[in-house]
Amino acid sequence: MREYDKITSFLGSWGPFQRLVFFSLAFSILPNGLVGIYIVFVGDTPPHECLVPEESNISAGWRNVSIPLVETDGALRRHSCRRYRLDLLRNFSLLNLVPHMDVNLSQVPQEGCLDGWKYSKDVYQSTIVTEWDLVCENEHKEPLTSSIYFLGVLVGTFISGQLSDRYGRRPVLFGTMAMQTLTIFIQIFSPSWEAFTAIFFFVGASGFSNYVIGYVLGSEILSPGTRVMFCSLGVFMASGVGGMLLPLFAFFLRDWRLLVIPMAASGLLYIPLWWLIPESPRWLLSQGRVEEAEAILRHAGRMNKVPVPDVIFTPAEIMEAQAKKEKKHNMLDILRSCNAVALIIICSILWMVITMSYFGLLLNTTNLHGDPYFNFFLSALVEIPAYVTAMLLLRFCPRRFCQSSTLFLGGAIILFIQLVPTGNCYRYLPYLLIGTLAVFSGLLCFVLPETFGTVLPETIAEMQTVRRMGRSKDKVMNSISKETSSVIHQAKL
Repeated sequence: MREYDKITSFLGSWGPFQRLVFFSLAFSILPNGLVGIYIVFVGDTPPHECLVPEESNISAGWRNVSIPLVETDGALRRHSCRRYRLDLLRNFSLLNLVPHMDVNLSQVPQEGCLDGWKYSKDVYQSTIVTEWDLVCENEHKEPLTSSIYFLGVLVGTFISGQLSDRYGRRPVLFGTMAMQTLTIFIQIFSPSWEAFTAIFFFVGASGFSNYVIGYVLGSEILSPGTRVMFCSLGVFMASGVGGMLLPLFAFFLRDWRLLVIPMAASGLLYIPLWWLIPESPRWLLSQGRVEEAEAILRHAGRMNKVPVPDVIFTPAEIMEAQAKKEKKHNMLDILRSCNAVALIIICSILWMVITMSYFGLLLNTTNLHGDPYFNFFLSALVEIPAYVTAMLLLRFCPRRFCQSSTLFLGGAIILFIQLVPTGNCYRYLPYLLIGTLAVFSGLLCFVLPETFGTVLPETIAEMQTVRRMGRSKDKVMNSISKETSSVIHQAKL
């Protein structure tokens, strides 16, 4: 039987149809660069200290020293979560005592921020931290917000993957787009942190799902030559451009609710794509919907102005597709294959380390010295040459070299951060963890099989054709051929 890429080779690799699919799917991912990480600005914590009410009846001198000083990173700063007891300061003020001269402040008892906090508005007018006081004893809620978002990513990508296999790439892609737009819009009206975070779970579930499905859809429709460019430049470049636009919106919209409005409005960009992005003919063929797959391919041929074969799929290929449709698979089928399980575990570890490193650094951009908007813009800007470099590496170099070299380089740079002087050692622990895992993952890449210039497996049975981990290719292909022939024979009967 012919491979799918050979069957559709008459379309060419870069005609009007491929360009339409390429740029439409890339454009569909651009909003993900906006909405995927807006928590960096929406959930940032500005400088703050305990509020001393105007009606506290304390003189200006005592008001200025009402906040104790604490040493942070080698410098004395006003405490963010403590103040001197106001009732004692009021008495000192009424007695006309002078701070530091008549009263030793180190002996004055302290208390928490009983009247709330005063937040700096030099950078932000409001964030979810300032609105719901996610500081001091509640400071754990701010990173918990991001954790719940990524929990939604985990659940959403798993469920959407199953749904797209069952109902098609296109309907699930646009369904998750609609869900992302709707949940972000609802988030604008969040009455509490609990409501905001619960909605944020579904934002993560839908946002990353349409990202992954778009990635898969482009990989299935586009030819092998175009696929590398799409999976490196097309997908990630669009996300990078969206990331560069995010600090621009955040700079002019410094109230968090106002900032979320354009994040939700970016979903309007999806509407015209409904008429531009087709279903995956490869998926349609796997479901036995041969006529629909042929209709899309014939339309693509007309767009590319190339002759279309009278018979695109031979009767034997159609029968094989029908046979594969009859044979259902589930998660247990993967678990029965040691080869598939090993590959999935290793690739999952790689993805976890890469994702942890990427988002760990990106979420920390507002904590760097300097302007947070410019810092975030620079972090998004440097991704552009990185994606171009990745595309060139993937085009000309073995996959294991591409993956391992970038992990080694990234891990080494992160580990070198600990050489920067000043600061407490505990601040470097996350960097040490991320850097060490990156280097370890770089070594793990060499366990994986090399896929550069090879035909990738398309079924669970073909997973055993991977040479590094499992039976030899010839034995497995013979097994697959016998199994397929048996199923086709039963179908004929």
